[in-house]
Amino acid sequence: MTRTVLAAIDLTQPEDQKAVLTKARQIADLEGVRLSVVTVLPDFRMSVVGTFFSDEHTHEMAEGSRVALHKFIEETVGRDAETKHVIRMGKTSEEILITAEELDAQVIVMGAHKPNLRDYLIGPNAAQIARHAPCSVYIVR
Repeated sequence: MTRTVLAAIDLTQPEDQKAVLTKARQIADLEGVRLSVVTVLPDFRMSVVGTFFSDEHTHEMAEGSRVALHKFIEETVGRDAETKHVIRMGKTSEEILITAEELDAQVIVMGAHKPNLRDYLIGPNAAQIARHAPCSVYIVR
């Protein structure tokens, strides 16, 4: 299996995520490995509000995210046929870790945000991933 640099992107914060994707592209080029980009959507089907969202809504949300991810990658680092695009649904930290294992990631590149009180009690996604990742984690501020 080809090793990869996995960039974890939050499409709701595109301006902040440009630095993450750019750094991931730099690391992938330096190491001579593939760039993979993952974004994680909330899985509304598993929550209490799941009864309010149809399967069609979930499909439309995933398709919209797929289009947005492709556009974001192309606008930020250019088009590359080798770059893998991944859309996952579920808990962000868990899905990024699963994706890293499935793709045999060499490093996960992700952004950090300014922590709030809740982050100190529960831990932000970056901290969760750094603690449990099967590879190195590069956090871009």
